[in-house]
Amino acid sequence: MVNLGDEVPEFSADTTKGPIPSFRDFCRGKWTMLFSHPSDFTPVCTSELGAAAKLQGEFAKRGVQLAALSCNSLDSHKQWVKDIEGSMSEGQHIEYPIIADPKRDIAKKWGMLDPDEKDDSGKAFAARCVFIVGPDCTLKLSILYPSSTGRNFDELLRVIDSLQLAAKLPVATPANWHQGEEVMIAPRVSEEEADKLFPGYRTIQVKSGKAYIRKAKVQEGQDGGPAAGQS
Repeated sequence: MVNLGDEVPEFSADTTKGPIPSFRDFCRGKWTMLFSHPSDFTPVCTSELGAAAKLQGEFAKRGVQLAALSCNSLDSHKQWVKDIEGSMSEGQHIEYPIIADPKRDIAKKWGMLDPDEKDDSGKAFAARCVFIVGPDCTLKLSILYPSSTGRNFDELLRVIDSLQLAAKLPVATPANWHQGEEVMIAPRVSEEEADKLFPGYRTIQVKSGKAYIRKAKVQEGQDGGPAAGQS
């Protein structure tokens, strides 16, 4: 399994949008969301790829490129796309690539396989994995869903907003946070630094007396300097 902060595993693959000779080169300098699917021509997977197609503009606004993966052949993917665009994407064409992985080589390398879900020959399918890769080709977030649970793509946009903000500023986002709401100033930031970066921030009073909950509004376009781990 790929761990947070790891350089993501390299692979080459055929996709519905042409070959990817090097996945790291594909990712380098951009935010990327790789999301895997158990199999083509299955109901939940079809709904998910349609949901992603409908939100392509929102991902693009954030500078995020999408790449899906399913453990089937390229020809199968091309036929499947017709079903998705005809039933689940509200007329949106799938502009992102769907990676073919019929031998499960990529799924194995990334730790995607679900031992409880197998095809007729006994080969394990990929689980519903989400990997968000930063511009430096390291893993920033991973989420693993069972095959029975479709993903919430609005939530994936929310976590991308959080990741990208934390890559620019020394902040973290609280529970149920959405873009535009107050953020938490990171504990490592001194009071002097906080005053410079977040003028007017507020400290929440707690019974322990410790001043560790500091909230601030972040202005659009605000940048705290070079982002940790980014290139």
